[in-house]
Parts: sequence; C-alpha cells; structure tokens
Amino acid sequence: MSDSKKGKLHPRNRHQGHYDFKALQTLYPELRSYVVKNHASVETIDFANPVAVKLLNRALLKQFYGIAEWEIPENYLCPPIPGRADYVHHLADLLATNGKIPRGKTVRVMDIGTGANCIYPIIGVSEYGWSFVGTDIDSGAIQSAKKIVDSNPTLKDSIEIRAQVAPLHIFKGVIREGERFDVSMSNPPFHASAEEADEVNKRKWRNLGKAAVANFGGRSNELWCKGGEVAFITTMIEESVSVRNQFKWFTAFISKEASLPELERVLKKVRPAENRIVDMAQGQKKSRFIAWRF
Repeated sequence: MSDSKKGKLHPRNRHQGHYDFKALQTLYPELRSYVVKNHASVETIDFANPVAVKLLNRALLKQFYGIAEWEIPENYLCPPIPGRADYVHHLADLLATNGKIPRGKTVRVMDIGTGANCIYPIIGVSEYGWSFVGTDIDSGAIQSAKKIVDSNPTLKDSIEIRAQVAPLHIFKGVIREGERFDVSMSNPPFHASAEEADEVNKRKWRNLGKAAVANFGGRSNELWCKGGEVAFITTMIEESVSVRNQFKWFTAFISKEASLPELERVLKKVRPAENRIVDMAQGQKKSRFIAWRF
C-alpha cells in the first residue's frame, strides 16, 4: 500500500502517514537499494517491484511487530500490511465490551485462509496478545506459515496452523469438537475466475501506463474461487449455523461493495441475532467486513 493510499486508517493503526524509510533502512539495510524519491522528493519505493514490496514488508514487520524472520515462497500473496492491520483493529472494536478491548491469549481467533504470509495472526498476537488458529487448503502456505511461527519466539505459543482437509468447506475439517472461539476472520479470494483475476490485474497496470506485474503476488486459490467472494462467504454463512455455539462472532472481509446485497440476503435466511457491516476507509479505496452472531 503506497503512502498516498494510507489515509483514514484506524486510529490505533501504527501505519499512519508516510513510511519512515530512514528507520526502516536502519532496521533492514537490504531495503536501501530499493528506496527512491518521488516527484515531491519524498522517499518511497517502486510499489510495482515485487522484491521491493517484500523487503518493505519485512522491515515493517520488524519495526512495528518485532518479527525478525519473515519469508514467503515465490508467487504467494505478499499483503499490504496497513490495510491488513485495519481489519485486526476493527475486529478488536467489535469484541470490545463497554469500550474495553479484550487482550491476552484467552481471546481465540480463527483465521480462515491464513496464507503463506500469516499476516493477521502476526498482527493480532503483536497488538493484542490474542491466540490464533490459522487454516489453509494449500500445503505450501501451511508449510510457510508454520515456518514463520516457529522462527519467531513471540509467535510460537500463540499461533497454531492447521491444514483444511475438507477444501470445499470452511469450518468442517478444521474445527474440533468442543472448541470455542471469540471470532472468525477471513479475507476470501474475491475474483470468480482466473480470467477475471488476470484481466483486473492487467487493467490496473494499463491505467498506470505500465506492463502488468504481480507486485503483491498470489496463487490461484488466494486470488479466485468459483463464484468469487460471494460464493465463499455464502458457504461460510451457511456453515456457521452448525458451529454457532463455538463462536461468539463470525466475520469476513468484503472487497466488492456490489457483493453486499446478495450476502445480506443469505445472512437473513440464517436469522442471526445480530449482523453488522463495518466500513473501513483506506485512502480512496473503501472496504468493509461483514459480521454476524447467533
């Protein structure tokens, strides 16, 4: 996420304003080769360069979250950290009681599709001391996330990574009998096909006058699924009924505003006790997550 698109982040988000590249280069000298000055003589990086983006992420994770070791395999999603942090902070507000945010390991979160980067658990553990179960269907992502957890002492006792052995399901296959969670979170693949994902990427770079590159990466299961985010979250909503007593809240990130009407219709059918749309503004881009409980 470039500096120009970081506006209006959650008040507790550590990534307000411009990145401090002087401090980041001190913490992570490898970044130095990729720092340039923009037209306003402000230090930045070329966000179209996937190597630079990955190095920036490593430096940010070290600076703000104390993560010394963070590596993801080639072609896996390299997430823009400020936006990911926003979801976590808004989640904390959702869980708050009388304005008091719950902290510590007794707060349990299931991160559905945690990915090779394990970013939501990293931020949740670092900011609030929560404990996480991260799930994924991709064996490479599972291996990578476990390596990140095992390589950082602050994460070891707070994050468990589980393989989803029933890939057509969301909760079935990973949740154990009698387990209790405060909340589930997920950032589902939002494209409905590989062709759609490819065309959106090409259009983005055409608008910037550049050749298409995957600067944030992403394997197929991270970028698209049949039916896109509506189908994914519909399955999540329908399955949440059967595990309703094991979660206080269910949430899912929604990338496209156009997805909301259909998802709200599906949600109405399962008759939750409460549901919310939580808006998040990140510069010119607006995003949101849907939350429901029984």
